[in-house]
Amino acid sequence: MIIKRFQGATEQEAILKAKEEMGGGAVVLSTKVIKHKGLSRLFKKDYFEITAALEDKVSATGQIPYAKVNETAAAQAIHNPNIISEPETSAIEEKLNNLQAMFASQMLDNNKIKEDVNEIMESEEPKKEKNINFSFIRLVYSQLLDNEVDEKYANQIIGEIETSIKKETNVDSILSSIYQKIILKIGQPKVIEPEEKKTKIVFFVGPTGVGKTTTIAKLASFFKLEKKLKVAMITSDTYRIAAVEQLRTYANILDVPLQVIYTIEEFNNAVKNFEGYDLIFVDTAGRSHKNDEQCKEVFHLINDCTIDEEKCVKETYLVLSAATKYRDLIKITDTFETIKDYSILFTKLDETSCLGNILNIRLKTGAALSYVTSGQVVPDDISSIDAQKIARNLLGGSQ
Repeated sequence: MIIKRFQGATEQEAILKAKEEMGGGAVVLSTKVIKHKGLSRLFKKDYFEITAALEDKVSATGQIPYAKVNETAAAQAIHNPNIISEPETSAIEEKLNNLQAMFASQMLDNNKIKEDVNEIMESEEPKKEKNINFSFIRLVYSQLLDNEVDEKYANQIIGEIETSIKKETNVDSILSSIYQKIILKIGQPKVIEPEEKKTKIVFFVGPTGVGKTTTIAKLASFFKLEKKLKVAMITSDTYRIAAVEQLRTYANILDVPLQVIYTIEEFNNAVKNFEGYDLIFVDTAGRSHKNDEQCKEVFHLINDCTIDEEKCVKETYLVLSAATKYRDLIKITDTFETIKDYSILFTKLDETSCLGNILNIRLKTGAALSYVTSGQVVPDDISSIDAQKIARNLLGGSQ
């Protein structure tokens, strides 16, 4: 892995320098504002520093390769208004929010690690560094498992790091490498981008009760009120009367048109009626992955609808709850793999303290992560995926 810092008068200038030197595959790990010290601060403007990383080799583990990130996607991940995130200090320079101190505390509280530390202190000096690193890596590995990262992916992360560890490598560097590795594996968020001179039809699919309708309301509110785009909504979720009424209420508040459809023909007509709109959000009925017939109805709507490709483009988001068991998430994603090129949207982050499933599903499916929601408030409780926050969570850092 290649890690470098770049500075510029603006954040965009620093990013462009990174892209020019490291190429389109570089991922921005952190951004911070540098303030001049002493009297010079009165005459010089603050400047920006970014830390960028680039994977310098392909994993030989046979796992899903990292997503390539082009310049547009990288700029989008930082500057797109859809991304709602708080200013971040450099996680690396701040020792990743003192994670090392936390791990050191765990080391003293764990009887087994106590024995390891005693062994280390009594052993030869050349062996000491190696054993300390081994104990530290074992703690990090345990932390990943505690946060419900699948053992296969935890082994993959640690295995890729271990090959680069040398005798002189300290625990700060190890922790930083693991943190950066997780960020790279999560990748850049895939957010909804309006198409120039085309209507984008955005389907939301997934099991029952994951919050598709509320999520659509949040996104529709953002694009209508903040971005001033023409937004329409279609719902095929006629199995739940409450769902239609809920979406109709939001549509009335936002002053956007809503059409209820029962057949694929009605859907095709609705799309024609909304030609000229920027975005059409489609709420599909929640379907159990155990019911093949019901799932086929959703697949039929998405795959077989008639769309004029010169005027429209389709995009699909699989909505999953972060509180769902990993075993069930595997079955759900296996069922919905019939739909091609979908992105994943996780809801209900406020209902779980372990976010390992987000990384698990990202690596299992290879699908891009997009948005996350953490509550019922419309339109506030939604943001694009923040790889740094997820990585800190998985390593036991601040939420």
